[in-house]
Amino acid sequence: MLDVAPAERVAAGINRWDVVLAVGLFAGTLLSTVLTRIAGLVDEVADPVITLLWATAITVPLIFRRRQPLLVAIIISVVFIVGATLHVPEVTFSNIALFIAIYSLGVWESRRRVATMARTTIIVVMFVWLSIALFQITTDPDALSGLSRAGAFSPLLAYLLIQFVTNVLYFGAAYYFGERAHVSRLERTALRQRSVELVRERELIAAQAVTIERLRIARELHDVVAHHVSIMGVQAAAARTLISRDPDAASESLKAVETGSRQAIDEMHRLLVALREPDARETDSAAASTLGVHNLHELVAESQAAGLPTRFEEIGDRRAITASTSIALYRIAQEALTNARKHAGPTGTADVRLRWSHESVEIEIGNSGRAPNKRPTTGLGLIGMNERVNAVGGALELRARSRGGYLVRAELPLRTGNFSSTDPFPTSSQRESAGFPS
Repeated sequence: MLDVAPAERVAAGINRWDVVLAVGLFAGTLLSTVLTRIAGLVDEVADPVITLLWATAITVPLIFRRRQPLLVAIIISVVFIVGATLHVPEVTFSNIALFIAIYSLGVWESRRRVATMARTTIIVVMFVWLSIALFQITTDPDALSGLSRAGAFSPLLAYLLIQFVTNVLYFGAAYYFGERAHVSRLERTALRQRSVELVRERELIAAQAVTIERLRIARELHDVVAHHVSIMGVQAAAARTLISRDPDAASESLKAVETGSRQAIDEMHRLLVALREPDARETDSAAASTLGVHNLHELVAESQAAGLPTRFEEIGDRRAITASTSIALYRIAQEALTNARKHAGPTGTADVRLRWSHESVEIEIGNSGRAPNKRPTTGLGLIGMNERVNAVGGALELRARSRGGYLVRAELPLRTGNFSSTDPFPTSSQRESAGFPS
């Protein structure tokens, strides 16, 4: 039997369909007793008032069969035996009520041991009572006088066997179907719970995907904009300073500003194209970009042209790496050099070293210059570095150098897998000591 939705429930655990069931059985029981009396199928019948009370007692408790299944089963079983003892002229609807009571006890009783013991007890009591009644019939010479008792397999014995088999099937079905309905109800409840959990999990995954994508877009935009805008700012400042006394040098600086703006636009275009792809992921956007390890020389040249003396050194033989690792190496170097131009001061220099080994590739960017700025900083660039390194299962080191300047070192595996970095994101004290606003 299927459980009903909350909208189908009425007050205090009563189900509206149970009310309909009880009323229908009550009406059927009364009708059956009246028809049995009129047909004269029984010789001795109970008083009509007793019959009315009995019909009420054996059907109305079914209203509470879900809320109090044990009590309802006991009441109806007792009333059933009392009705037979008092010769109430009804056997059809009372049997239906008893079947539903035993069935409901199997379905709705949460204490399973109690449910099993109660049903077993009721069935045993019913068979004992049936055996006593059959014994009285067989020992009464006037009872069942129409059935012959002669022979090894007499009509009377056949009648008794029919009664026994019918009751076995009756009580066995009530027990079995009640047990199966209980299991099915538990399975449906568990399925509904799993469905709710799956919906919540899907919503959480969707929200996480949106957050991850938002952070990735923010990281890409920061890396593209911060690098080129910082270079253009330096070149524009140089042009403003030189325009009156050295127009040619100022013109070169303005050309650098123009070149930087075009490069920024090109990178922004590549990024937006990658983001518009329907199944774009970080590896997709990395593969769509033409930037990578092979562009480190150009990056160093740009830094040199922007006024920061920068030296590049590559150690070891190059090996095959993924697009994500390649773009991560480039972006880390780009961010480190951008911050160096901002904070190293006019006397600052930078060194970029790329080291290859059998298992990993390491990039190190160090700069020298004035003492670190102590202003509070947001550190978005450092967070972006950590995110890129963690995405490919690498390790990142960020620290101020005792002799001045800052050191950025990232070691990335050549083959990505289920890695986890133990290096945390840079703390606010680390970022403040480094003087990195981005």
